[in-house]
Amino acid sequence: MTTTTAEKNFTIPHRFSPRKYQLNMMGAIPSGYKRYVGIWHRRAGKDKTAFNFVVSQAIQKKAVYYYFFPTYRQGRKVLWEGIDPRTGLKYTDHIPLTLIAKKNDSEMKIELVNGSLIQVVGTDNWDSVMGTPPLGCVFSEYSLQDPRAWDYIRPILRENDGWAIFIYTPRGRNHGYTLFKMAVKSADWYVEKLTVNDTRRDDGTAVITDADIDKDRSEGMDEDLIQQEYYCSFEGAVVGAYFSKQLQQSRKDGRITRVPYVPGIPVDTYWDLGMDDSTTIWFIQSLHTKEIRVIDFIEDSGEGIAHYAKILKEKPYVYGEHFFPHDVEVRELGTGKSRKEVAENYGIKPLTTIERPRDSEAVNAGIEAGRNFLSRCYFDDQKCQRGLEALESYHKEYDEENKVFRNRPMHDWSSHAADAFRTFAMGFKERLRIQKTKPKPKKHWMAA
Repeated sequence: MTTTTAEKNFTIPHRFSPRKYQLNMMGAIPSGYKRYVGIWHRRAGKDKTAFNFVVSQAIQKKAVYYYFFPTYRQGRKVLWEGIDPRTGLKYTDHIPLTLIAKKNDSEMKIELVNGSLIQVVGTDNWDSVMGTPPLGCVFSEYSLQDPRAWDYIRPILRENDGWAIFIYTPRGRNHGYTLFKMAVKSADWYVEKLTVNDTRRDDGTAVITDADIDKDRSEGMDEDLIQQEYYCSFEGAVVGAYFSKQLQQSRKDGRITRVPYVPGIPVDTYWDLGMDDSTTIWFIQSLHTKEIRVIDFIEDSGEGIAHYAKILKEKPYVYGEHFFPHDVEVRELGTGKSRKEVAENYGIKPLTTIERPRDSEAVNAGIEAGRNFLSRCYFDDQKCQRGLEALESYHKEYDEENKVFRNRPMHDWSSHAADAFRTFAMGFKERLRIQKTKPKPKKHWMAA
């Protein structure tokens, strides 16, 4: 894999000697595979290996290469500004200075002297690069990314005969698990899972030792997190994820399956409205209070109410009520009409507004209500796949400095579906409250 270029007096990989277990990632694409999935344990050097591979490809062939992270901020912190504590090198130090033509810090973009471009991108803003077709892409921490980024990039790579590398540790049975299971069955994908039992340094010592893990355990590290981070387990509940345990139980109970629409039972919709981002809708039938059938889910962005009204009409459902968060009452500056009025004009009615305050206490109350109702929910595993992946990924914000989870959600791609589910939880909770407080009809007895 190492190529010497004497006239420039450097080697590729530059200032990096891959360990034996890292060679498969660096060799999979050159050997003919177009897709690589690497489920590697934490601190195994996923990004170090992948970035050096990108550099080697960019030097060999003039093209655009994207390195995707879950967020722009994470990409900057981990790769663009990250420093290896063992060597003191930045990731960008693995590009020989004589090969760098331009370096754009604000856009995290490097242009090589041969015209190749390497850019770090957050999939929280993946559509910002859609105009420039890449030849190669790395999806780092893919299990935390918005999977729609891959859906949009995939046809471009197919047309360009390009390649893609996915590197991550598990985050429960979300889209990362789905991709891994698919890759295992495909002869066209190179896939490997490396736990702490599979990785060694050049001197034969373990990258992460049993003593290291025992120390983490004794200091209070959650066992599910240990199994996830060090043994690449997809089975445990994801630490910091709000609905992971409940969805794990749902799978054990067989409540994530085919859930057909039952004609004659009204379908209620529960919304989260996006302005500049996604609008999400859950479609739910309540046969009775103990069986909630979640039969469908849609998400789209950049569209007005008319778009969603059309989708609703095209579905075969007979609707009951439509539940929206309180911001449906906001009036648009251009028309002076509220989105509620617009929705009702398109036939989305009766429409009920759910008070869903944004302060942390109220948000957590809505999340807790959602957790409680999950034990009654049956999800259609096909029509609700995107929504389920989002609920699986919905997690607390992590404080990197203090190494603790904050008591508030991380706003990312999964938030929209989770907020719409929170609309359902609060709306259904209110419905049950009203039913309980309704006066019971008096019984009338006929005289004997």
